Amino acid sequence: MLPPSILCAVDYSDASAGALRHAAALATHFGTRLIVLTVEDPLLTEAVDLGLGIVWTPEASKQELAAFVAKALGPSSVLHTTCEYEVAVGKPAAEVLRVSRERSCALVVMSTHGLTGARKLFFGSTTERVLRETTIPVLLTPPASRGTIRFDDARAVVRRILVPTDLSPASNAQLETARRIAATLDVPLLVAHVVEPLKTRLASRLHHPGLHADRRAVAEDRLKEIVASLPGPSAPEALLAHGDPAEELAKIAHDRQVGLIVMPLHASPVSGPRIGSVTYRVLCLTSDTLVLAMPQTAAGSVRAPADATGVSVAR
Repeated sequence: MLPPSILCAVDYSDASAGALRHAAALATHFGTRLIVLTVEDPLLTEAVDLGLGIVWTPEASKQELAAFVAKALGPSSVLHTTCEYEVAVGKPAAEVLRVSRERSCALVVMSTHGLTGARKLFFGSTTERVLRETTIPVLLTPPASRGTIRFDDARAVVRRILVPTDLSPASNAQLETARRIAATLDVPLLVAHVVEPLKTRLASRLHHPGLHADRRAVAEDRLKEIVASLPGPSAPEALLAHGDPAEELAKIAHDRQVGLIVMPLHASPVSGPRIGSVTYRVLCLTSDTLVLAMPQTAAGSVRAPADATGVSVAR
């Protein structure tokens, strides 16, 4: 079996160059393989058969990909000489998922947006489709991010980590992952829960102010218990908000200068893995924040990047 690796999908855009730098910093720090993938449009590869005078070969694409990586990482980096290059032909999301499975990847790194055009990946829709089907964590980088060449620079980029919880055991794995990353980078950890307003007709007939106070009190007590149970030299900060979950989480991220949000990806036993509506809206509302999307396995637990690589992030 191949050792775990990090997969970074690029489309030659500045946004994907930023994602590549993040992936390179992680691969260098944890000593794992870095696989750089680009996906070509089938129309391009078939052009030679259409008599248009265009000649395409996988070798030519790999050379172009290697040149892009060398430029993105800079002359001081030697990673571009050791990373592996993968060129696929087909639908971008399907190829990202296929390669991540076949190459034993523990983490996928990609930008939320990228370059459009007949030859490049449509990363807006590609990212969404990857998140709908992935079974491994995906680190999403904002389009304006220049990335970090060194892992030591990550602390300044992340600043604070925000992890939402629904107060159920289903959040335990993402809480633990966020705690370990915060401990590694020595940055504050914010644990948030949003109490949603009651919108049912039954609630309108009840004593709403008292009911809301009771729900808030129960949530506050449970949130304190969760925060107190997380090990570490410094206790995380508990944040309780009321309103629309995505909007409140985006507001917290903005007001507290959060650099990384650890979000869950929910799975349906009927239709398979699907990106949650809250996660999707948070991605849309936080355009300058890293997001680590954590999928649930069939058993209901979430795989942390460190667990998947066999490397403890709490070094």
